[in-house]
Amino acid sequence: MRGRHGPIWDNAAVATRALFPTLVYAAALDRRGSAALNERLLRETRQLRIDDAAGRRWSDKNYPGGYTSYGSACRMHRMSPTFAALERKLARHVRIFAGRLGFDLTGRALSMTDCWVNVMPFRVVHGLHLHPLSTISGTYYVQTPRGSPGIKFEDPRLDRMMAAPPRRGDGAWVVLPAEAGRVVLFESWLRHEVPPNPLRSERVSVSFNYSWF
Repeated sequence: MRGRHGPIWDNAAVATRALFPTLVYAAALDRRGSAALNERLLRETRQLRIDDAAGRRWSDKNYPGGYTSYGSACRMHRMSPTFAALERKLARHVRIFAGRLGFDLTGRALSMTDCWVNVMPFRVVHGLHLHPLSTISGTYYVQTPRGSPGIKFEDPRLDRMMAAPPRRGDGAWVVLPAEAGRVVLFESWLRHEVPPNPLRSERVSVSFNYSWF
C-alpha cells in the first residue's frame, strides 16, 4: 500500500523495530571442555575459604551464609596461575562480546581489573546489584549441581515504565541457567541477582570485571 508521501506499512512485524537492545553473552568457555580447569578452580576455592579469615568476616556481614573473596582476595587472576589461565580463556569471549556491543577499543584495550570467587550453600542469596566503575562484568560457573539457581537480569527500563499495563509472564526479568563450564558476560550497569540456592550442595562461581579506563 502507498500513501501520498510513500509506502504505508500495515505489517506490524516490519513497522516495529528494536532500539537500544540489551545484549548478554553466554557460551561454553572452551569447546574441548573445562572439567580439568574446574577441578583446579574448585580445589583452590575451597583452600582459599579456609585460609581467608578476612574474607570470611566480610562474608558474614555482606554475604550471610556464603563465602566470597570479593572483600579480600578480589584479584585472583594475579594471585594464582589457575585463575590466570581462566583469564586467558575468557579473553576471546570478551573480545567477541565487545565487538557485538560496538565498542571502539582503538588505542586502549579492556583489561580484567577484578576476579573473585563465590560459594553459595543452601538458602544463600545474592541480592540485586550492579558493578560500578566497570565496563563488562561476568561470571564463570565452576560447580552447579542440578537445580542450581541461574543469574536473574532486571529489565533496565523498569523504573521508566510509567503507567504501563502489566506484561504477560515475568516480563521484567530474564533468568539464564547456571551451567558448569559456561561464561556469562554483560555490561556492568545491568542489574542482576541470584535467587536463594534451594539445594544442599554448593553452587560455586568466579565473578570478574573488565575496565576500559
